[in-house]
Amino acid sequence: MPGPWEALSGARVIDLAQPMRTGMPQSPNHPPFRMLLERRHGDLIREDGGSAANEIIITGGHVGTHVDALAHVSQDGVLYGGVASETVQSHQGFSALGIDAFSPYLGRAVLLDVAAVHGVATLPAGYEITPGDLDRAADGLDFAPDQAILIGTGWSRHWSNPMIFTGQAAGAPGPGEAAARWLAERRPRLVGGETIAFEHIAAGRGHAALPVHRVLLVEEGINIVETMRLHEVLDTTAREFLLVVNPLPVVGATGAPVRPLAVL
Repeated sequence: MPGPWEALSGARVIDLAQPMRTGMPQSPNHPPFRMLLERRHGDLIREDGGSAANEIIITGGHVGTHVDALAHVSQDGVLYGGVASETVQSHQGFSALGIDAFSPYLGRAVLLDVAAVHGVATLPAGYEITPGDLDRAADGLDFAPDQAILIGTGWSRHWSNPMIFTGQAAGAPGPGEAAARWLAERRPRLVGGETIAFEHIAAGRGHAALPVHRVLLVEEGINIVETMRLHEVLDTTAREFLLVVNPLPVVGATGAPVRPLAVL
Protein backbone atom coordinates (compact mmCIF):
# COMPACT_ATOMS: atom_id res chain seq x y z
CA MET A 1 0.00 0.00 0.00
CA PRO A 2 1.44 3.44 -0.90
CA GLY A 3 2.57 5.48 2.09
CA PRO A 4 1.28 9.03 2.73
CA TRP A 5 4.71 10.40 1.89
CA GLU A 6 4.33 9.13 -1.67
CA ALA A 7 1.47 11.55 -2.18
CA LEU A 8 4.01 14.34 -1.67
CA SER A 9 6.45 12.98 -4.23
CA GLY A 10 7.26 15.84 -6.59
CA ALA A 11 5.49 18.43 -4.43
CA ARG A 12 6.87 21.95 -4.38
CA VAL A 13 7.61 23.42 -0.95
CA ILE A 14 7.63 27.22 -0.63
CA ASP A 15 9.07 28.85 2.48
CA LEU A 16 6.65 31.54 3.71
CA ALA A 17 9.00 33.00 6.35
CA GLN A 18 11.01 36.17 5.92
CA PRO A 19 14.76 35.79 6.63
CA MET A 20 15.69 37.05 10.10
CA ARG A 21 18.63 39.43 10.25
CA THR A 22 19.71 42.46 12.26
CA GLY A 23 18.02 45.59 10.89
CA MET A 24 15.10 43.80 9.24
CA PRO A 25 11.74 45.64 9.05
CA GLN A 26 9.61 45.37 12.18
CA SER A 27 7.04 47.17 14.27
CA PRO A 28 8.53 49.89 16.48
CA ASN A 29 6.33 48.50 19.28
CA HIS A 30 8.60 45.47 19.69
CA PRO A 31 12.26 44.96 20.64
CA PRO A 32 14.58 44.60 17.65
CA PHE A 33 16.08 41.36 16.41
CA ARG A 34 19.82 40.94 16.91
CA MET A 35 22.12 38.05 16.17
CA LEU A 36 25.65 38.26 17.56
CA LEU A 37 28.47 35.78 17.03
CA GLU A 38 29.41 35.14 20.66
CA ARG A 39 32.10 32.54 20.03
CA ARG A 40 34.21 32.58 16.87
CA HIS A 41 36.33 29.80 15.42
CA GLY A 42 39.70 30.03 17.13
CA ASP A 43 38.43 31.58 20.36
CA LEU A 44 38.59 28.13 21.92
CA ILE A 45 40.52 25.31 20.28
CA ARG A 46 40.23 21.73 21.46
CA GLU A 47 43.33 19.62 21.85
CA ASP A 48 42.55 17.88 18.56
CA GLY A 49 42.48 21.23 16.72
CA GLY A 50 38.69 21.41 16.47
CA SER A 51 36.83 24.65 17.11
CA ALA A 52 33.16 25.70 17.24
CA ALA A 53 31.36 28.98 16.61
CA ASN A 54 28.01 29.94 18.15
CA GLU A 55 25.73 32.92 18.50
CA ILE A 56 23.38 34.78 20.79
CA ILE A 57 19.94 35.56 19.32
CA ILE A 58 17.88 38.37 20.84
CA THR A 59 14.36 38.89 19.56
CA GLY A 60 10.85 39.82 20.49
CA GLY A 61 8.08 37.32 19.94
CA HIS A 62 6.46 39.52 17.29
CA VAL A 63 9.50 40.19 15.10
CA GLY A 64 9.83 38.64 11.66
CA THR A 65 7.30 36.04 10.54
CA HIS A 66 5.42 35.08 13.70
CA VAL A 67 2.18 33.83 15.21
CA ASP A 68 0.10 35.94 17.60
CA ALA A 69 -1.09 34.04 20.65
CA LEU A 70 -4.54 34.77 22.03
CA ALA A 71 -2.86 36.41 25.04
CA HIS A 72 -1.37 39.08 22.79
CA VAL A 73 -4.31 41.51 22.91
CA SER A 74 -6.88 42.41 25.53
CA GLN A 75 -9.90 44.70 25.43
CA ASP A 76 -10.70 46.61 28.60
CA GLY A 77 -8.46 44.21 30.48
CA VAL A 78 -10.18 41.07 29.16
CA LEU A 79 -8.67 38.34 26.96
CA TYR A 80 -10.41 35.77 24.77
CA GLY A 81 -13.03 33.74 26.61
CA GLY A 82 -13.68 36.49 29.15
CA VAL A 83 -10.40 35.83 30.98
CA ALA A 84 -9.25 38.82 33.03
CA SER A 85 -5.67 39.50 31.95
CA GLU A 86 -4.38 40.12 35.48
CA THR A 87 -5.40 36.62 36.54
CA VAL A 88 -3.12 34.86 34.05
CA GLN A 89 -0.15 37.21 33.53
CA SER A 90 3.04 37.61 35.53
CA HIS A 91 6.66 38.52 34.91
CA GLN A 92 7.07 34.96 33.62
CA GLY A 93 4.42 35.43 30.95
CA PHE A 94 0.93 33.92 30.66
CA SER A 95 -0.33 30.82 32.40
CA ALA A 96 -3.10 30.54 29.78
CA LEU A 97 -3.61 31.56 26.13
CA GLY A 98 0.15 31.86 25.50
CA ILE A 99 1.81 30.68 22.29
CA ASP A 100 2.64 27.35 23.94
CA ALA A 101 -1.12 26.62 23.85
CA PHE A 102 -1.07 26.78 20.02
CA SER A 103 -1.31 23.31 18.50
CA PRO A 104 0.78 22.87 15.33
CA TYR A 105 -1.31 23.39 12.20
CA LEU A 106 -1.12 21.01 9.25
CA GLY A 107 -3.99 21.44 6.83
CA ARG A 108 -5.61 23.30 3.97
CA ALA A 109 -4.97 26.97 3.39
CA VAL A 110 -7.11 29.18 1.18
CA LEU A 111 -5.21 32.12 -0.33
CA LEU A 112 -7.30 35.19 -1.16
CA ASP A 113 -5.22 37.25 -3.58
CA VAL A 114 -6.76 40.69 -3.22
CA ALA A 115 -3.93 42.29 -5.20
CA ALA A 116 -4.83 40.12 -8.21
CA VAL A 117 -8.49 41.13 -7.85
CA HIS A 118 -7.35 44.70 -8.47
CA GLY A 119 -5.02 43.70 -11.31
CA VAL A 120 -1.84 44.69 -9.48
CA ALA A 121 1.13 42.82 -8.00
CA THR A 122 1.02 44.88 -4.80
CA LEU A 123 -1.84 46.80 -3.22
CA PRO A 124 -1.17 50.50 -2.55
CA ALA A 125 -0.07 51.70 0.84
CA GLY A 126 -2.94 52.37 3.21
CA TYR A 127 -5.52 50.41 1.21
CA GLU A 128 -8.36 48.99 3.33
CA ILE A 129 -9.47 45.51 2.29
CA THR A 130 -13.25 45.21 2.38
CA PRO A 131 -15.69 42.27 2.49
CA GLY A 132 -16.35 42.98 -1.19
CA ASP A 133 -12.65 42.46 -1.97
CA LEU A 134 -12.68 39.16 -0.11
CA ASP A 135 -15.86 38.03 -1.87
CA ARG A 136 -14.22 38.63 -5.23
CA ALA A 137 -10.97 36.91 -4.22
CA ALA A 138 -12.94 33.94 -2.84
CA ASP A 139 -15.11 33.43 -5.92
CA GLY A 140 -15.36 29.70 -6.62
CA LEU A 141 -13.67 28.63 -3.38
CA ASP A 142 -15.32 26.84 -0.50
CA PHE A 143 -14.53 27.24 3.19
CA ALA A 144 -14.59 24.75 6.02
CA PRO A 145 -14.19 25.49 9.75
CA ASP A 146 -10.77 25.19 11.40
CA GLN A 147 -8.78 25.75 8.22
CA ALA A 148 -6.41 28.61 7.36
CA ILE A 149 -7.27 31.74 5.39
CA LEU A 150 -4.42 33.88 4.06
CA ILE A 151 -4.76 37.29 2.42
CA GLY A 152 -2.42 38.25 -0.41
CA THR A 153 -1.54 41.92 -0.77
CA GLY A 154 1.86 41.57 -2.43
CA TRP A 155 3.32 43.63 0.42
CA SER A 156 6.13 41.12 1.05
CA ARG A 157 7.68 42.39 -2.19
CA HIS A 158 8.64 45.51 -0.19
CA TRP A 159 10.63 43.57 2.44
CA SER A 160 13.96 45.02 1.27
CA ASN A 161 12.70 48.58 1.86
CA PRO A 162 11.97 49.01 5.58
CA MET A 163 10.65 52.56 5.16
CA ILE A 164 7.88 51.32 2.88
CA PHE A 165 7.34 47.91 4.48
CA THR A 166 6.70 49.14 8.03
CA GLY A 167 4.07 51.58 6.77
CA GLN A 168 4.75 54.13 9.48
CA ALA A 169 4.45 57.09 7.10
CA ALA A 170 2.36 56.02 4.09
CA GLY A 171 0.47 53.17 5.75
CA ALA A 172 0.07 49.53 4.71
CA PRO A 173 -2.73 47.54 3.08
CA GLY A 174 -4.79 45.18 5.17
CA PRO A 175 -8.27 44.17 6.30
CA GLY A 176 -10.51 46.63 8.07
CA GLU A 177 -12.89 45.65 10.87
CA ALA A 178 -15.66 44.65 8.46
CA ALA A 179 -13.26 42.32 6.62
CA ALA A 180 -12.20 40.83 9.96
CA ARG A 181 -15.82 39.91 10.67
CA TRP A 182 -16.09 38.40 7.15
CA LEU A 183 -13.12 36.18 8.04
CA ALA A 184 -14.51 35.29 11.47
CA GLU A 185 -17.82 34.16 9.94
CA ARG A 186 -15.92 31.41 8.11
CA ARG A 187 -14.52 30.09 11.42
CA PRO A 188 -10.86 29.63 10.42
CA ARG A 189 -8.33 28.10 12.78
CA LEU A 190 -5.92 30.87 11.81
CA VAL A 191 -5.51 33.76 9.39
CA GLY A 192 -2.38 35.32 7.96
CA GLY A 193 -0.94 38.07 5.82
CA GLU A 194 2.21 39.82 4.65
CA THR A 195 2.35 42.99 6.74
CA ILE A 196 3.77 43.48 10.24
CA ALA A 197 0.23 44.04 11.50
CA PHE A 198 -2.71 42.12 10.03
CA GLU A 199 -4.65 45.38 9.80
CA HIS A 200 -5.50 48.28 7.55
CA ILE A 201 -2.87 50.87 8.53
CA ALA A 202 -3.83 54.32 7.33
CA ALA A 203 -1.18 56.87 6.34
CA GLY A 204 0.42 58.52 9.34
CA ARG A 205 -1.56 56.45 11.87
CA GLY A 206 0.93 53.74 12.67
CA HIS A 207 -0.55 51.21 15.09
CA ALA A 208 -2.77 53.70 16.89
CA ALA A 209 -5.76 51.34 16.67
CA LEU A 210 -5.89 47.61 15.88
CA PRO A 211 -9.56 46.63 15.59
CA VAL A 212 -8.85 43.48 13.55
CA HIS A 213 -6.71 42.11 16.38
CA ARG A 214 -9.55 42.79 18.80
CA VAL A 215 -12.11 41.01 16.64
CA LEU A 216 -9.97 37.98 15.82
CA LEU A 217 -7.90 37.43 18.97
CA VAL A 218 -10.16 38.73 21.74
CA GLU A 219 -13.68 38.16 20.44
CA GLU A 220 -13.25 35.11 18.20
CA GLY A 221 -10.14 33.26 19.42
CA ILE A 222 -8.50 33.09 15.97
CA ASN A 223 -4.69 33.18 15.81
CA ILE A 224 -2.94 35.56 13.39
CA VAL A 225 0.24 34.91 11.38
CA GLU A 226 2.01 38.13 10.40
CA THR A 227 4.91 39.23 8.17
CA MET A 228 4.50 36.22 5.89
CA ARG A 229 6.53 35.98 2.70
CA LEU A 230 3.66 35.28 0.32
CA HIS A 231 4.78 36.83 -2.96
CA GLU A 232 6.38 33.63 -4.30
CA VAL A 233 3.25 31.57 -3.78
CA LEU A 234 1.12 34.45 -5.11
CA ASP A 235 3.15 34.32 -8.33
CA THR A 236 2.14 30.66 -8.79
CA THR A 237 -1.57 31.76 -8.81
CA ALA A 238 -2.33 28.83 -6.46
CA ARG A 239 -5.50 29.49 -4.48
CA GLU A 240 -5.23 26.61 -2.01
CA PHE A 241 -2.47 24.37 -0.71
CA LEU A 242 -1.24 22.37 2.25
CA LEU A 243 0.08 24.66 4.99
CA VAL A 244 2.35 23.84 7.93
CA VAL A 245 2.48 26.33 10.84
CA ASN A 246 4.45 25.44 13.97
CA PRO A 247 5.72 28.39 16.05
CA LEU A 248 8.40 28.03 18.71
CA PRO A 249 6.69 26.79 21.93
CA VAL A 250 7.95 29.59 24.18
CA VAL A 251 6.07 29.01 27.44
CA GLY A 252 3.91 31.96 28.44
CA ALA A 253 4.83 34.10 25.43
CA THR A 254 2.33 36.27 23.54
CA GLY A 255 3.81 35.28 20.19
CA ALA A 256 6.74 33.43 18.64
CA PRO A 257 8.70 33.20 15.39
CA VAL A 258 7.48 30.64 12.87
CA ARG A 259 8.60 29.22 9.53
CA PRO A 260 5.37 28.42 7.66
CA LEU A 261 5.63 26.06 4.70
CA ALA A 262 3.31 25.89 1.70
CA VAL A 263 3.19 22.53 -0.07
CA LEU A 264 1.90 22.73 -3.64
